[in-house]
Amino acid sequence: MKYIIHGATGAQGAPLFNKLIAEGKPAIAAVRDPASLEEAPAVAIDLSSVDSLVAAYTGAEGVFVHLPLGPESVRKQFAHNIAKAVAVAKPARVVVSTSGWPLEVPGDESALPMLVGELEKTGVSLAVIAPQLYLENLLLPVVIEPVKTEHQLPYPLGGNYPVSWCSHLDIADVAAALLTEHAVTGIVGVGQLPAITGNDLAAAFARHFGHAVVFHSLTPEEFGERITPLFGSAAAEVVAVYKAKAFTANSAIEQQNSAQTLLGIKPRTVEKWLSDMGV
Repeated sequence: MKYIIHGATGAQGAPLFNKLIAEGKPAIAAVRDPASLEEAPAVAIDLSSVDSLVAAYTGAEGVFVHLPLGPESVRKQFAHNIAKAVAVAKPARVVVSTSGWPLEVPGDESALPMLVGELEKTGVSLAVIAPQLYLENLLLPVVIEPVKTEHQLPYPLGGNYPVSWCSHLDIADVAAALLTEHAVTGIVGVGQLPAITGNDLAAAFARHFGHAVVFHSLTPEEFGERITPLFGSAAAEVVAVYKAKAFTANSAIEQQNSAQTLLGIKPRTVEKWLSDMGV
């Protein structure tokens, strides 16, 4: 028995991989270079090679997948290869994270819905983790430093815009449960309920740091200018996400398909997350 974890050295995969290892479960890091993990159990994969994926997935009890960032044409090829490998290897379970990207957009032919659609056709048990926004976004230097030095929390949302925030640690908790809880299939929303606003975030940061913190609403363009030195050309994709959110009433998950309802797993509060992250 083995659990194959894509991105086991990255933001989403690492917390899950570490959690499974700590629990004594046979987690295998699916990475391009196993030697980079020293003594950790790992298997070499290449998302451009169906054969490498089939070899990794064969005999697996579960596979955790999320698509890496990159050109959409490349992401589509990766999605097709992953689904084809699943169809051949037939692991017992596949858990996909949307990484916060929307699954259903009218006329959308992007990689994520293609991946889910093709996986559904394989007949393999499938669950899709659907977060909204990650609390780790708030640890970007352009966000967390003003909290500490200027007592302001700058972010490209309105102060009263509700979001079901979650952390990568929450994703790990849910993914670990879904890899073994095959009865839960389909979309599983991960995030806080009720959803919290930017002003609520600032209040939680204030309680944690012990000083006043005021939420400062940025335009997506302003935020893009601040993160471009960190993200490069990928900053444009981030700006587009927040421009789209400006036309919505909220970024809240639904109670009926939430991890709280389906699995009994509650996400960390903002203050608990800050503490767990050692901020």
